[in-house]
Amino acid sequence: MGKMVQDIQKKILNVERKNSTNICALCRGTKYLCGKSRCPVIIRYHSKVKAKPLISALRLGGASPPSVFVGRMGYPKVLVGPMIPPVLGDTSIIDTPELWLNKSLDDIVDFRSQLVRGKFMVDVSDVENPHRVVEYTRELALSKNSVFADALFEKKPYGRIAFFDEIQPHGPSAPIKMLDITNPKYEQHIEKAFYDGDLKSKDAVLDIYKSGVRVSKIQRAFSVGAFGVNKYRKFVPTRWSITAVDSLIGKELMKKTKTYPYINEFRMYYLNQFDNRWIVLMTPTEWQYELIEAWYPNTTWNPYGKTISIFNSYEFYDGRTTYAEIGGCYYAARLAVNELLNKERRQAGIVIMRETHPGYIMPIGVWNVRESVRNALRQEYRKFDTLNEVLLHVPKIMDIPLRRWIKNSAVLKNQLYQKRIEDYI
Repeated sequence: MGKMVQDIQKKILNVERKNSTNICALCRGTKYLCGKSRCPVIIRYHSKVKAKPLISALRLGGASPPSVFVGRMGYPKVLVGPMIPPVLGDTSIIDTPELWLNKSLDDIVDFRSQLVRGKFMVDVSDVENPHRVVEYTRELALSKNSVFADALFEKKPYGRIAFFDEIQPHGPSAPIKMLDITNPKYEQHIEKAFYDGDLKSKDAVLDIYKSGVRVSKIQRAFSVGAFGVNKYRKFVPTRWSITAVDSLIGKELMKKTKTYPYINEFRMYYLNQFDNRWIVLMTPTEWQYELIEAWYPNTTWNPYGKTISIFNSYEFYDGRTTYAEIGGCYYAARLAVNELLNKERRQAGIVIMRETHPGYIMPIGVWNVRESVRNALRQEYRKFDTLNEVLLHVPKIMDIPLRRWIKNSAVLKNQLYQKRIEDYI
């Protein structure tokens, strides 16, 4: 009898899903019609409630992590400005995604929702705009530590927490009228590149990266036009700057990867993070790389689907000539694997499998891919003698059948079915 009631309830909910143009309005966080174990709307609401009493005035003072944001809407006229939380002290954790893997999704939403974004219109080429908002926004982007900032808005900050696939979430925003900051201390390697008006932006990024500066800091400075030959400097929308830096560094590391000898075995690395299961397969072959993402129904990018959605982007030894279909995640993961191969001075073929389950209820930024793959590669890997052996181990970790991974993989099919010269020797 109990099972019959459950079946009837499921049928009712399925009908409600089909007939509703807005499942959230029908559910209101009580029926879980979307299939998620926790309601993302309520999580956002609680975060907003926590921050709202602290940001309900025209004036806001707080310690910027430091953090800035450059929009892309209206390009080449874009909105730039600081992001400031209504708290004092060391707030660096709020804008250092490299340190977030030990946090929960709720933690990330909580501290990111505190960031109030100031918006000031400027042309992307006008990096030397003398207005204090522009000048101080750039100084924040170059800063090493948290900086006290005092902002006056044209109207009270408004809006729910914003979630994006490429960039970290942030809280409400408002046009900014005035900005003042205490004396910032620049990150010395970034400062050196900033004052070198003859140094190309590519060389600046690579030099700073080699000095050990975190990628997120480089991306922040890149977005405010801090690098490059003076006359070519421009503001770069934050989401573009993230992928540009990941791609640039990864591509440079990849050049070196291709000069090294092959690894000596087949490897499998594994990580489960934020209900994302990651497998990184390495094969003793020439460089080739692929990222395959599988999104279950009721996840961020497959919210109402009834089947698992799988898609991939890849490159063989000669690389790609077009932008990856998967987007910034592709370049973030490519950077991570090339870091390890360069460290070991080895070359390999790479297949990354990402299985995203319903517990991943909201997007939190491309950093999640870069840092998750980095973390996976810090784990102890399993060794195998053949490709078949390593593939037979995949179903022990992933729920999706092996045949579907192979069907949706260019690199695996190439390695399994493409004849090579050594096969005839």
